[in-house]
Amino acid sequence: MLIKRIVLSLMLLNMSGLLLAQSDVSLFWRKDSLQQTEIFSAEGDLYRLVGHHGPAIENKFMGLRLYFNHSGAIDVYSKQIHRLELEQAHWYPSDKMQKEQGFGCDEYKVGSTVGLGGINLWDGEQVIKLTATQGRTARVSTNKKGASMEMQAKGIAYKGEMVDITIRVSVNNKDREAKVEAICTSGHKVQFLTGVNRHPGNSVINQDGRIGVWGRHPADVSKAPILIGGGMKYKPSDFAIKRVTEDAVQLISKPAKKLKTIIVSAGEKEKELNTEQAFFDYVKNF
Repeated sequence: MLIKRIVLSLMLLNMSGLLLAQSDVSLFWRKDSLQQTEIFSAEGDLYRLVGHHGPAIENKFMGLRLYFNHSGAIDVYSKQIHRLELEQAHWYPSDKMQKEQGFGCDEYKVGSTVGLGGINLWDGEQVIKLTATQGRTARVSTNKKGASMEMQAKGIAYKGEMVDITIRVSVNNKDREAKVEAICTSGHKVQFLTGVNRHPGNSVINQDGRIGVWGRHPADVSKAPILIGGGMKYKPSDFAIKRVTEDAVQLISKPAKKLKTIIVSAGEKEKELNTEQAFFDYVKNF
């Protein structure tokens, strides 16, 4: 009898853990689709060889991925239903999955920007991409509270020196937001460049400590792009320059060894933040 109770308790504990899981990660080689916790490239570019072009992470509200190349960009997977989807969708659900099963979509277009909260460097005159001359490593991990992914680029030429930069993106099981951390692991002080990209016709809020963008992305993978919101919360005192370009609201940090921002996204097909007003109200207060 005691053994049965123990077995039943373990089964219930395991089931509760599955029910509480609200975040996940994904990193795999396209050739075999086997999940990995770490992938290294001496050349620094595995964009076409790894699944969804790099490590991916999700909470039940959105998916995010870091491109396995020099771009430093973060891309968004928008959801209709609050649930985990990467294990089945691998970022690219079929039309049937979207229409009949309510799967999300890849319609956030990054282009040549850092996307939603991605990281580049600034040398005082121009943007420096994270071109790794000594290798690039992607990692993913999960724990009881959430999940994280990171990309480390080693040997980036910056102001006459070689620096190493790690981008880490984390989500927890409780809320929508994701934390983005940029760390110069070689110990140098650098100027990080981040921000939120935008497209013609998008609405923008641009306040101290908050950036919000809402509108359609001209995604070439979709015949009917949806309205998508991208938002960022940041500490104004961390930044020296804030500017609006043709395709982004950009932030350039003061010289620092590390930087942290919070990002969030939503789309018109979900039930909560599915309008410009609702999303901007959230961004102003989260």
